[in-house]
Parts: sequence; C-alpha cells; structure tokens
Amino acid sequence: MSRGRFFDFLYKYGAIFVIVAVVVFFSFVNPNFFTYDNIADILRSISITTLVAIGVTFSLIVDGFDLSVGSTVSLTTVITASLMVWYNMPLLLVIIIPILIGALVGLINAFLIVKVRIPDLLATLGMLYIINGLHKTYTQGFSLYNNMPMPDGTTAPGALSQSFLQIGQGKLAGVPIPVIIMLVAVAVVHIFLNYTRGGRLLYITGGNQEAARLSGIPVYRVRTVAYVLAGVFAALAGILFTARVGSGQMDAGAPLLMESVAAAFVGFSVFGAGKPNVIGTFFGAVLIGVLLNGLTMLNLPYYAFDIVKGIVLVFALSITFIHMYRRKG
Repeated sequence: MSRGRFFDFLYKYGAIFVIVAVVVFFSFVNPNFFTYDNIADILRSISITTLVAIGVTFSLIVDGFDLSVGSTVSLTTVITASLMVWYNMPLLLVIIIPILIGALVGLINAFLIVKVRIPDLLATLGMLYIINGLHKTYTQGFSLYNNMPMPDGTTAPGALSQSFLQIGQGKLAGVPIPVIIMLVAVAVVHIFLNYTRGGRLLYITGGNQEAARLSGIPVYRVRTVAYVLAGVFAALAGILFTARVGSGQMDAGAPLLMESVAAAFVGFSVFGAGKPNVIGTFFGAVLIGVLLNGLTMLNLPYYAFDIVKGIVLVFALSITFIHMYRRKG
C-alpha cells in the first residue's frame, strides 16, 4: 500500500480501528470490561458529553467555534436544580426554562459574532467568563441539593422529584434513559443535517460564507440558528447532568468542554467525512468514553486522564490536517 493510500485509509477508518483496538485491549486485561453492564455505563457516561459535542458540532459546521458550551452546562445545571429545590416548580417548567436560557446564550453569542463581528473564539471566550460569573453569583458559590440550608436559616422548600431523577438515572426496557436520549438526539440531528434544507444551508454557509450570501442564503440568520442550537444542546446536557447526579453542581460543565471538542474533531475523520458531522461526533465521544472507562478500571490516577484526552485530540487533529494538506497539495 502506498503512503498516500495508507493516509487515506487511516483518515477514513483510523478512529474506528482505534475504538476496536482499545476495546479488545481492555477486554483482554480486564474480563469485566466487555460486559453489558459496563458497556451501558460507558454509553451512559458519554450521553452528556455527546449532547455538548453536538452543540460544538453545530458551531463548527458554520465555520465557527463555541467555547461557552461548558459554562452553559454549568449555568443550566444550577438553574434546573434551583427551580425544583428553591422554587418547587413543576417538571415542565424545570425543563423548558433552562432550554430557553441555553437558547438565549446562543442568541447573545450570535449577536456578538454576527452583528458586532467579534471573532468566534474571542466572543465565546468572553461569554464563558460571563456565564461562569453568573452561575457562581446566582448560587453564591454553593452546590444545590435537597433539603439544603438557606441563608435565612430555613431549609429549602422543594426537592428534585423522582420523576425528574428518572431522566438521568432510570432505565427503559433495561436501557438507561440517558442512552436513549443520546441516541435519539444523534439520529434526529443526523436526519436534520443530511436530509433537510436547513441542514444543507448550515453546511453551505460554513463551506463558503460569501458564496452562500451571493446565492441568496441568509448567512447571518443561518449562523444565528447554529449558535442557538449549540446553546440548546448545552442546556439539555445541563438538565441531564442534574438528573443524573441528583444535585446542581457548580462548574459541572468545565471538564465537558475539552471532551466535547475532542469528540467533535475526532468526528471529522470518521468514515472519511472530512467535515463536522454528528455520527462522527458520536464515535468520537465513544472513543473518549471507552478510554476513560478502561483507564479507570486499570486504576490509573484521575489526574492523568487529561493527558489521554489531549493525546486523542492531538491525534484527531493531526490526521485531519495531514489529510487536508495532502488534498490541497
């Protein structure tokens, strides 16, 4: 096989082979790895990361980048918990309000990027700090949980209901509900991106904004939609996180940013897509989830996990950009 064909093969199937190789390796060193319960745990653990990564994918499709998704998860996590613990609101509002907040974050990002013309990285970096400050101010630096003490000495009037906790902790026909939510989200987004006019407009806009504008495509509106969707999926991840851990944790989304970015970029090379795509993003999240789960079972110190995440991201970027430069050359 020539060098060029080898790189093409590695680009198309490298991520899949790495996933298979990692699964085989961990299954060999630990017989408890490749079991139904552990595979279900892996999929459940990546469900939140995948939702955040889908949001990142939307921003990448329009040739942008959203650094604020992690902080949006943190904000919507504490908002979700507070609506039930502090204000005893019904389940429907507990779900709708955080989603609207995520959409609002996306609108603000789009305004800064599309109207004010601040570069994506700088605008969303600024929003990251603003949102971090907002959610810490809102909670006064505390995590939110059932029966928590209030500043006036009383106990919080509400609690996270069992029906809400089922979203993150329950099972349906033996399958964890977060896994079902993740798979449905991946399927719906895949259909939207590949089989609808809206999805094609996102890709066309990201491919060449000026050509898209000259073709009559409302580029600013399309980019706005992409950032709103990024905020919405980050909010969904925040809701799911709250339901899974049963509390509103400060900085819950901080570690999710790097994992979601890595998953989205790994997705570029899955099956040779060469562009942001939700199926590739899902496989990227699976790769990261399998690695972290296997390393945990090997009792590797948790503080070394970032090294693995960084290696995965560097590997994905290397394969992607080597392939891009080869095609241009």
